[in-house]
Amino acid sequence: MLEAAWADFQANLWLYLSMPITSGLVGYVTNVLAIKMMFFPKEFVGKPPLLGWQGVVPRKAEKMAGIACDTLVPNLVSEREVFERLDPDRVAEELEGPVLELVDQLIDEIMTEFEPTIWETVPLRIRDMMIRRAQQGSPEVVAEIMDQIKDSIDQVFDLKRMVTNTLTADKSLINRVFLETGRQEFVFIGRSGFYFGCVFGLCQMIGWTFYKGDFQLPLFGLLVGYLTNYIALRMIFRPQMPHKVGPFTIQGLFHKRQKEVAHDYARLIADEIVTPRKILEAVLTGVHSGRVFSLIARNVQRAIDEQAGFARPFVALAVGSRKYIQMKQTAVERLVKRLPETLHVVDDYAKDAMDIATVLSSRLERLSPPKFEQMLRPAFQEDEWMLIAVGAALGLCVGIGQLIVFKAIAVTPVMSSAAGILG
Repeated sequence: MLEAAWADFQANLWLYLSMPITSGLVGYVTNVLAIKMMFFPKEFVGKPPLLGWQGVVPRKAEKMAGIACDTLVPNLVSEREVFERLDPDRVAEELEGPVLELVDQLIDEIMTEFEPTIWETVPLRIRDMMIRRAQQGSPEVVAEIMDQIKDSIDQVFDLKRMVTNTLTADKSLINRVFLETGRQEFVFIGRSGFYFGCVFGLCQMIGWTFYKGDFQLPLFGLLVGYLTNYIALRMIFRPQMPHKVGPFTIQGLFHKRQKEVAHDYARLIADEIVTPRKILEAVLTGVHSGRVFSLIARNVQRAIDEQAGFARPFVALAVGSRKYIQMKQTAVERLVKRLPETLHVVDDYAKDAMDIATVLSSRLERLSPPKFEQMLRPAFQEDEWMLIAVGAALGLCVGIGQLIVFKAIAVTPVMSSAAGILG
């Protein structure tokens, strides 16, 4: 039997040697395909609901965003902590130039719109004095508004909702959260698929040498597609804690990289999601913007009355009390509408002051393994069975293809004893 097997091996050497390589390629392709299917395509391609595919993460973007938020808020950072780092006086100082220019524009716009005749007849010196007087109190008003927002931040800002909305609205961004967090793990999955596939291919080669059942090659293909995915996932997340095995220390790849992952994840969150610009826009335009609008309205309208000073009775008499109130309301509405763009000048200061990346990184490093695993694991857990099944199906198809090729081109060796008889 050994002699016959050896003769067959020699006669079909290249076919046998192709088995480990083919299995390695099957393992690599199925693992890489599984990764791609998790994230792409971002939109459904095919005929819904059954014929077609959409990446698991984009398809379940809202749920994935919620999971990401549960890791961040409030375990790692809260609304109050973000705003406590901002100094109202420093914010007012940063905004002074743009706010003064905005006040100048608003006064001129509103007076020209509501009372163009009166405004045209007012001497330029008096106009400039009125504008300067209004500008004088602007920094104090900004600081007061910031103080009041900080005091009621829980009522005017929902950090979790902001993060969820940001991730749900941009499927490329939520893909990046998982892809950049687990980039080395995804590379490992592809490479390990090739290595494990080669090992399984060697077993397949030995088995086929001694027994050539038609089911064998398809079965090995299916096992390669299934097991390479399954084993790679286990090696990424298990064991969670370091374990000594003889001279070696083994630990799940993702957990072993906790410090590096924490740094990369925190940087991405700080640069793309929890940014000063997005936070301020969420405060001014989010679900609680009505409360913020009321707060700003009270302060600005009071400031207008105070800064009008001696001119207030004259203005009210000239334009009428009702129109005077309407002018104040219009001023507030336009001020709030233009604030998001105006506030961008504090981005650099706010980013340094909040220092979200450092805060998140230091806290992520100290997360327990189960909580830390939740940063990446959901991307695999959602429809994981389907991804592995696709790998197994692809491996089965390759195994069937191998069987067809082997049946078609395999050489039947002529035994030396038989050759002697024929001679």
